[in-house]
Amino acid sequence: MEGKNRSFGLLTVFCIASGAMISSGLFVLPGLAHALAGPAVIFSYFLAGCLACTGMLSVAEIITAMPKAGGDYFFITRTLGPAAGAVSGLLVWFSLSLKSAFALVGMGTFAQPLLGLDPLWVALALCLVFVGINLLGAEKAGRLQVILVAVLFLLMLLYVAFGSSFIKWNRFEPFTPNGFAAVISTAGIVFVSYGGLLNVASVAEEIKDPGRTIPRAMILALLTVGLFYVAMVFVTSGVLGSDELDHSITPISDGARIIAGSTGALIMSLAAAAAFASTAGAGIMSASRYLLALGRDGLAPQALGRVHPKLGSPYVAILVTGGFVFGTLFLSLEILVKAASSVLILTYILANLCVIVLRESRLTNYRPSFKAPGYPWLQIAGALGFVVLLLEMGWEALIISLLLILSGLAFYWFYGRIRYEREYALMHLVRRITDRDLVNGGLEEELRGIVRERDQLCWDEFDQAVQRAEVIEVAGAQNGNEVLARVALAGARRFGLDALWLGQALKKHQMAQATELVPGVAISDAALPGSGQVELIMARLAPPVALNPGQAPCSAMFVVLFSPDKRGAYLSTLAAIAQTAGNPVFADQWSAAQDAARLRDIMLIAKRQRTCTI
Repeated sequence: MEGKNRSFGLLTVFCIASGAMISSGLFVLPGLAHALAGPAVIFSYFLAGCLACTGMLSVAEIITAMPKAGGDYFFITRTLGPAAGAVSGLLVWFSLSLKSAFALVGMGTFAQPLLGLDPLWVALALCLVFVGINLLGAEKAGRLQVILVAVLFLLMLLYVAFGSSFIKWNRFEPFTPNGFAAVISTAGIVFVSYGGLLNVASVAEEIKDPGRTIPRAMILALLTVGLFYVAMVFVTSGVLGSDELDHSITPISDGARIIAGSTGALIMSLAAAAAFASTAGAGIMSASRYLLALGRDGLAPQALGRVHPKLGSPYVAILVTGGFVFGTLFLSLEILVKAASSVLILTYILANLCVIVLRESRLTNYRPSFKAPGYPWLQIAGALGFVVLLLEMGWEALIISLLLILSGLAFYWFYGRIRYEREYALMHLVRRITDRDLVNGGLEEELRGIVRERDQLCWDEFDQAVQRAEVIEVAGAQNGNEVLARVALAGARRFGLDALWLGQALKKHQMAQATELVPGVAISDAALPGSGQVELIMARLAPPVALNPGQAPCSAMFVVLFSPDKRGAYLSTLAAIAQTAGNPVFADQWSAAQDAARLRDIMLIAKRQRTCTI
């Protein structure tokens, strides 16, 4: 995997998210939700979708910065630490696995009148089928997902179009029989309907052009599925009415029977089966990626991190997930499915918190391709809204969630705690606030590697020069001559040159031509004896210093040292510096970088034209 097996495009990612959302949330839950909230249940779905949007935007931002397997587990671990990450990863794996099991049971239930088979045996057989499909590789599972979702959208569109003429408006009275508080609490129950958005995060490592594909797919999926949820629940409420809908576990099929008779009910039953199939397949695929990430980090047995050399699938994680799903098919899932919503709500709360921590930690290499709008108010409002949903869901869901969290913490404490040694962003935020040195650059280095992999940035000659470069801080210099003297001394020591000669060469360049490359950035050079040499000196001037009379103060200076036979490399180096320094955010990044390593990183992951291929 590691960026070499990116097979998912926009359509596939959209279908993974959409298919994972369209299942029990549409074909089973509307009856239960209507019994709790009445016809106003359409607002419960709408409110849940709006809150999911706040979490989705935060997840999209972070995932575009860290498109790695394990999704929210990965970024929560790198942001809030291994304890929070391990708990989140295990709980979401648990939740997605149970949701897959519930979908398989749903398929068995809908298949019983058609095939005359025991629903349990149908579910067990289908579990083996979906595990096998996932073992064959993510690309094959993704193709199946596209087909299933296309069929679903077509059937749902037909349901809404034909069902609208069967609506009886008196069935919407009273609109809120149990009060508006019931509408809010019901939004918490149906929130699990939007949990499929996290499936995108879990397979981020296998997505083409993740910086563009992920936010587009997630936004399109939420808008499309949210619209269909509201429209179909609205039509079903108007077609069936409270007496029938409140007691239905197959509300859409029952509504289709009124609209198109037994044929319509059969078609929507098949649609439900396709929806459950979509959820089951996507759930096993996504859940296994959480175990993959936990195994890679040492928070779970490392065998879970193995990837099949030919198929490219995390076969151990898929088999373990499949085995767990297979076993849970023999259990009663009602209480556990209720806990799924609360687990997902907690995950979205953590996602909003992670955005705040990552931005405020001022990590140089936190480079999301997409930024959530309205920071930080969107994240704060979303987190508060999720807390309200949790409180309104009742004590049972809260107790179950608490027990699951404590179980995750216990697993981390006795297994993962002694095996995890990575940095996380919260350390950087604490260092910034308390000025205590708690970090060693490990997280920044990992993020740099992720950005280069995400953007497919190869190492060209300029990158190699940056890696060898002398990076210095020039603090408190009074004039240009003092700056040049310090730069020459540091460069001479680093590259074994005569400091006096280098200082004179830089002075000569300064007097002969303008040194300002772009506002605030100076450039200089010196010819080296011998051949095959291109070296670089990078200096940060604080406070900024004007190197020549009439020139604006500069905060950055780059010195290129090259032998005569490397003039072509010299010119490409100047072009690379100009492209990087010309970026609108360069000045802010340069001044905010915490140390020489971060200054180097700014150049290494800059967006510019490179003279190599990956």
